[in-house]
Amino acid sequence: MKRLSEIGIGRKVIIKSFENDEIFIKLMEMGCIPGEMIRVEQKAPLGDPISITVAGYNLSLRLNEADHIFVEEII
Repeated sequence: MKRLSEIGIGRKVIIKSFENDEIFIKLMEMGCIPGEMIRVEQKAPLGDPISITVAGYNLSLRLNEADHIFVEEII
């Protein structure tokens, strides 16, 4: 498993788990739940924030938030 912050632009991944409960509750409210597919759309010039597509909409996440999301790449 990798962290979402490590995934390259254009890659699709499945959310597997979260590192802590605090970030889980916040992200769950935005549609990021285990089993949901994410596509990394863009990264800011300095890498923070990143833009993802999840549950049919775009969402921006700070790298420190993406660092707490464990994902598995879809081949």
